[in-house]
Amino acid sequence: MNNESPLKAVIVVTTTAFLCSVVVTVAAVMLQPMQRAYEDLERNRAVVAISGLTDRAAELSDREIVTLFQELEARIVDLESGAFDERYNPGTFDTWKSAGDPALSTAIPAKQDLAKLNRRSRLVTVYLVKDANNLKRMLLPIYGQGMWSTLYGFLALEPDLNTIADITFFEQAETAGIGDKILKPAWQASWRGKKLYDENGKLRLGLVSEPADATALAAVYGVDAISGATITVGAVTNLVRYWFGPHGFEPFLEAYRVGSVQ
Repeated sequence: MNNESPLKAVIVVTTTAFLCSVVVTVAAVMLQPMQRAYEDLERNRAVVAISGLTDRAAELSDREIVTLFQELEARIVDLESGAFDERYNPGTFDTWKSAGDPALSTAIPAKQDLAKLNRRSRLVTVYLVKDANNLKRMLLPIYGQGMWSTLYGFLALEPDLNTIADITFFEQAETAGIGDKILKPAWQASWRGKKLYDENGKLRLGLVSEPADATALAAVYGVDAISGATITVGAVTNLVRYWFGPHGFEPFLEAYRVGSVQ
């Protein structure tokens, strides 16, 4: 075939494009398990960071993170019944992915959908930090819509299941230098010691734009807004309020407090 033939040029371009697409596809398939393993490790590092087992999770090797993570007791909670569900393996169950499975998820009533999720999984993996049989911390997944992205994280509770021990986010895509300030250790530390519920069991946690010590209630239940990132911080507060409300963890936490689930 003539080297200057238009047909030959088309064949060469088409063949090259096809081979490139095959290479890219094969590479993506081969790298997918590695990417998933990396994502799991980063999520587990976030869990360990607020577990109370170490204060230097960011400095630990991958192997050390895996070792500490294995000390946690993973359990699956059925949010509909407020009890533990033993049918699934908490080591492999994907809380976030199952939200898209009609058989494992439920629609969120519009008036309660503070996290703007539309649907959530009925089953959620939580982590218990124990000393013998005594609960030291409970780590619960939280997620919801921020300003530009879905925010994924965990919130740790003290044994009273009302006092916030810590909070962290392991995945987000908020505005750099503004919304991503929710990753700053100082702001996350400001959540420590805050209460979710008042003495009557009413969810009181909320966002305050004034200094947290402006009122006694704000000092106990108020989360400080970050200047310039009020929308993202408000989204964080709303998603926490959703997950610890009646359509989220509230029934389970109450059942655990009174000892009806262990």
